[in-house]
Amino acid sequence: MSLAIRKIVTRVEDTWLEMGQAVTPPARRAAAVAVIGNPCAGRFHADLAALVGLSEEIGELLTRRALAALAVEAPAIQSFGKAAMIGENGELEHAAALLHPRLGAPMRAVLGGGKALVPSAKKMGGPGQSIDVPLGHKDAAYVRSHFDAMEVRLADGPRADEALVAIALSTGGRPGARVGGLTHQEIRGDDGLR
Repeated sequence: MSLAIRKIVTRVEDTWLEMGQAVTPPARRAAAVAVIGNPCAGRFHADLAALVGLSEEIGELLTRRALAALAVEAPAIQSFGKAAMIGENGELEHAAALLHPRLGAPMRAVLGGGKALVPSAKKMGGPGQSIDVPLGHKDAAYVRSHFDAMEVRLADGPRADEALVAIALSTGGRPGARVGGLTHQEIRGDDGLR
């Protein structure tokens, strides 16, 4: 089944100041969001392979878009995440199929690695509703400073027979993170946890 993209939106955030404190270097994150046709909308499908197949294509495309928006090379990315919101004629399991590990494989290929699980969020929704794309360290899930999220919202999507799919990338952790735990500089990056 071919990927039917209606729209792609890319958003970049640079945080320079947090609670009156300079953030040096600025905290940078980007989200690339696609609104796509949901080929399974409108009726029950026991086999969601069509959506799983689309996840590979959309994963690579959105990861490249987010990376380009940040204007950095892949090794500069420390965090990643993914999310999907399904329009009212679909079901939550459609989001799970779109966020299948086959979406994560092309993300990792574009980024040159990533040992940790890609955090994900799924929900049903419609135009103007938001979804938080969870972020976590790409090589070590226990790095608390990188537990974050980036909100995305599109005024006109997803429509009833569509899905919104988002990829978020960050060059660091939360601005002003100071709750302790494993740091980016201390990771081993060999098991996806530490």
